[in-house]
Amino acid sequence: MSASGDERLAHAVKLREDGQTEQARQLLLELRAEYPTDAHVAYQTAWVHDSLGLEDEAVPHYEAAIAGDLSDDELRGALLGLGSTYRALGRDAESDRTLRQGIERFPDYRPFRVFHALTMYNAGQPREAVRQLLKLLIETTADADIVRYRSSLDAYADDLDRSWLV
Repeated sequence: MSASGDERLAHAVKLREDGQTEQARQLLLELRAEYPTDAHVAYQTAWVHDSLGLEDEAVPHYEAAIAGDLSDDELRGALLGLGSTYRALGRDAESDRTLRQGIERFPDYRPFRVFHALTMYNAGQPREAVRQLLKLLIETTADADIVRYRSSLDAYADDLDRSWLV
């Protein structure tokens, strides 16, 4: 990309960050036309479409970005964005596949697990969704009232149907 293209991309990102998403979208679509193989432009174009609630239009930009050369931060964001977008569109199998790819590539980035749990819920697997969220809560909380019940919650996460009633 040319220096001028880089400046315009930076301007588009600033517009998006400042809440001027429609102006950012227009500029990013121009940049996509000029630089159709640039993964950074594709990622930012996907992001702005998602921000505007235009999930259907975001998908091909996310896919192009992921197929390109992104930094780890951008790839992580693109995989999470695409997985979440697929879920919002009811494309649960694609969401599951994309979020699992993110979990494998970035195992310490917990938002993948949260969004994956949402996908599992939408896919008719509420027990697995609750299990994943409980495990994540146990790993991440500093809330003393929850920490006190960590071992009980961990046991429930592994056996959500457990009951002591006969």
